[in-house]
Amino acid sequence: MSGKFVRASKYRHVFGQAAKRELQYENVKVTNNAWDSNIIKTNGKYISVNWNASGGGAFAVLPIEEVGKAQDQVPLFRGHTAQVLDTDFDPFNEQRIASVSDDSKIAIWEIPKDYSFKNYVDENGDPKDVKPVKIISGHSRKVGHVLFHPVAKDILATSSLDYTVKIWNVKTGENIYTLKHPDMVTSMSFSYNGSHLATVSRDKKLRVWDIKAEKIVSEGVAHQGAKNQRVVWLGNSDRLATTGFSRLSDRQIGIWDAFNLEKGDLGGFYTVDQSSGILMPFFDDSNKILYIAGKGDGNIRYYEFQNDELFELSEFQSTDPQRGFSVAPKRCVDVKNNEVLKCFKTVVDQTIEPVSFFVPRRAEEFQDDIYPDAPSDQPALTAEEWSSGKEVDGPILISMRSIYEGTTPSFHESTKAVESKPAPKKEEPAQKKEEPKKEESLKVENKASPVPSPVNSGTSTPTTLSDSLKSSGSVNKLLQKATDIDQDNAAEDPSKDTSGWDEEDEKPAPPEEVSVSTTSTIETAVKEEKPKDVKPEPTSIATDILNKEKEKPKEVVKGTAKLAKKAVSEKKEESPTQAPVAPITGSPATRSLGLKQSVETLSTLVLKLEQVVENLSAANIEKDERLEALEKKIESLLQK
Repeated sequence: MSGKFVRASKYRHVFGQAAKRELQYENVKVTNNAWDSNIIKTNGKYISVNWNASGGGAFAVLPIEEVGKAQDQVPLFRGHTAQVLDTDFDPFNEQRIASVSDDSKIAIWEIPKDYSFKNYVDENGDPKDVKPVKIISGHSRKVGHVLFHPVAKDILATSSLDYTVKIWNVKTGENIYTLKHPDMVTSMSFSYNGSHLATVSRDKKLRVWDIKAEKIVSEGVAHQGAKNQRVVWLGNSDRLATTGFSRLSDRQIGIWDAFNLEKGDLGGFYTVDQSSGILMPFFDDSNKILYIAGKGDGNIRYYEFQNDELFELSEFQSTDPQRGFSVAPKRCVDVKNNEVLKCFKTVVDQTIEPVSFFVPRRAEEFQDDIYPDAPSDQPALTAEEWSSGKEVDGPILISMRSIYEGTTPSFHESTKAVESKPAPKKEEPAQKKEEPKKEESLKVENKASPVPSPVNSGTSTPTTLSDSLKSSGSVNKLLQKATDIDQDNAAEDPSKDTSGWDEEDEKPAPPEEVSVSTTSTIETAVKEEKPKDVKPEPTSIATDILNKEKEKPKEVVKGTAKLAKKAVSEKKEESPTQAPVAPITGSPATRSLGLKQSVETLSTLVLKLEQVVENLSAANIEKDERLEALEKKIESLLQK
């Protein structure tokens, strides 16, 4: 049977693909400012780039369709007196963009209807710069981040080095709310309905704010590393994801209950690697996939979020490192080619490279299971309605089917997320009800007990471990089920694939069934395992080896003694009734980002058991041969 079992998910084969050279944006002069922002932003129609310009700060706007090499002189959006640090597009007006700068100002811009990155020139043929339509003042120090509200029109959030996050009414220029922090905010994210704001700051604290009350509703310590952290709200849920560093500079991902941050992260941090670049998180609520792009490396990792856990799907690898990264709205993906994410990354600060992620399917019809309704460009509230206290469940959604069919867009309001409950167990025949318990009992026992050393039992007929295991009906059924699963995965129809775990994997192991008949089967099999033609001994193999090898030269018994000591230590640690201990989280070896260990654990352990028994048996035979040779040599010496 196959030794590899995979978690059932419709997204496990999602792959990333970079655009061809002729579809990239070249000769782009990305800013060399070291401020930690995403550098580029996109709304699906335009891409904004923090530009490396002299004479004050500036940024450029590139229409998506204008690919290729840019001219040396291009139109820029000028109006700040210092470096532009961040930009953001208005989700409800594709021609409007906001920028913040080192000059402590916020600028609002209107992209001209006739704007072109390559042909927007004056009467002399020189590129025309674009001026802001409004400048908003209110912060006392540099403004580092800007974010439009996901639900309400004309609402904007900015964070500053004056340790505040301010909420603005863009239409009036009024500062509506101010959220005061004890240190600089490094990242912020709105909740799905926009009523709360999550922030992380340089004091290593993660906070969730009730915006209108200007109060913290939950607060907790986030990552312990000294570098900047990021936070993203996980769509229509009360969960957050953060990226940061450990004290040992390991890059980490954390999952949090947004309204119980004081209890810590859920299940421990996920360790990614030990690179130095900051991780930029982006969450696709439609597919529940978290994308992580690293600054300074070219890789984009992506994980499926399910049941408060992250499960690694794959990784887009590239030798071209990125400093800037941005994701287009879901309504802009290519639905006909099963594209689930459209994003853009900077390459060596001179090129912007589009990257798309696809679900590989052959079906030529709309895939409604991977394209639920997505946030639209229609606001659910006006600025006045939102500031007066009115709330909604989320943004106005657009039907992805209408985009696929090219018909009139269909819109509807969001609804609150409903927590999924486990499906009721199906009734099984009476003779089969106990079988899952035996299987789970075997799995738990194998996790808890180290591999025991084989012992000579004195029986005349040796039995092998595989024969003993095959004689157990529960093990046969479990292995047969695993084979069936593997065959199903090989012949599955991707269009009918569903996300989620096998129901058996979700069943907890009943504590009353631990260390029963199935456990006895394993212990008996291991105890009875011995090589043929070896006389039974009253003592264990490990003890026998140590006692008989004392008279042998060191160079002869070195390898055997080492193996014997290992067997003795494993025997000493054996505890058949010990409950399985949850692994300590925080390192790649202890916190898994991939498979949920179930049937795979059992199959791997069985193979390891057989291998260890074979090794010990071979060592036992070799030991006896050496002893016999040594005895003959001693006898010959005595006869002389």
